Amino acid sequence: MTNIVILKNSKDQYKGFKMNGHAGFADYGKDIVCSALSVLSINTINSIDQFTDDMIEVDQDSDSGELKMFFLNEPSANSVLLMKSFELGITSIYKQYGKKFLNIKFEEV
Repeated sequence: MTNIVILKNSKDQYKGFKMNGHAGFADYGKDIVCSALSVLSINTINSIDQFTDDMIEVDQDSDSGELKMFFLNEPSANSVLLMKSFELGITSIYKQYGKKFLNIKFEEV
């Protein structure tokens, strides 16, 4: 199962996200749920890096499937839009494949 935590502060502003685990939908390398989550998360990080001036910190361990991204400042409007798009994407995957393969939580930091 892949666990995703969307991090927000008390003002409901994005602070980042954390992911870990492998979905387990299919064998490693053929898991479409894991692939979709990977594409969404990496594209979100790359888009924030390329299209905004926001400073982020990224930590990744491909063996454990762990990925963390944290904003080092208050995210710009463009980063907020990219995070909303990420949230929409993972929520859509959750609706299609259910809680057997994906767990999404929101955490205040």
